[in-house]
Parts: sequence; C-alpha cells; structure tokens
Amino acid sequence: MAQTGYPHGRFRYQVEIDGLDAGGFSEVTGFDASIDVMEYREGDDTTTPRKIPGLKKYGNITLRQGLVDSTVMYDWIMEGVNGAVDRKTISITLLDEEGSAVAAWQVINAWPMRYTAPDFNATASEVAVETVEVAHEGMTRTQ
Repeated sequence: MAQTGYPHGRFRYQVEIDGLDAGGFSEVTGFDASIDVMEYREGDDTTTPRKIPGLKKYGNITLRQGLVDSTVMYDWIMEGVNGAVDRKTISITLLDEEGSAVAAWQVINAWPMRYTAPDFNATASEVAVETVEVAHEGMTRTQ
C-alpha cells in the first residue's frame, strides 16, 4: 500500500512523566528495543544453526532539557540515590504542525539511572543543559 502525505518531522513532540511537572525537553534519544538471538544446533542438524528469540532488551532513554529553576528531574534521581527508586510511566507523543498527536509511545517502569549537570564555559553563548538517563522495562506504541 502506498504511503499518502508527507512523513512527520521529528522536532515537535511532547514528553510527560506521570506525577512530575518536568517541563519541556529539547532532545530525547536512545528510544529502542531489541531481541537477543540464541543459536542452537543438534549434532545431526544441517550446518546452519537454528535462530531462537532470546531476551528482550530496551535501550536507556536520554532526556535533555535547558536548565531552569525547577529541580524536579534532579530530585527524582536523588530519591534513587538515597535508596527509594521511584518508577514512572513516560509518554512521548509526536505532534503534527497543528499540535495534534500523530504517534505516541509509553515507556514502562522508567527510573533515572544517571544525571548530568550542564557544562560551564564563560566564553560560550549557549543554553545550560541538564541530562537525565532513564532505564525502563518496556515500551508500547499507543498511537
């Protein structure tokens, strides 16, 4: 079946983290899933081993945002550092030119595993950006 219309740009999206007013994000990366391959061959099989699906794995997602007065993302990882990992659902929604949702994914049981404060440089003219990397246990496309 032929595709109609143009593909959607990847620069209009919305990120929601349940229960957190985390603000906007300038970049979301590492959003992937894979299945390990196990090979198995019995002695009397053909010379090519069988390929069997193994463990499912999900890449860590990196969220980048301009540093603002809010400490919500920093506080979330510090809860984990202090021994209370708080798992949340993250929704990532791709928007069209009018701001309507055209595709959406949910990331399940996400928790922050790394926080990186911005780099500082007195000679640069750039926005200070903080980075949070989250681990998770699965994703689904909901739209």
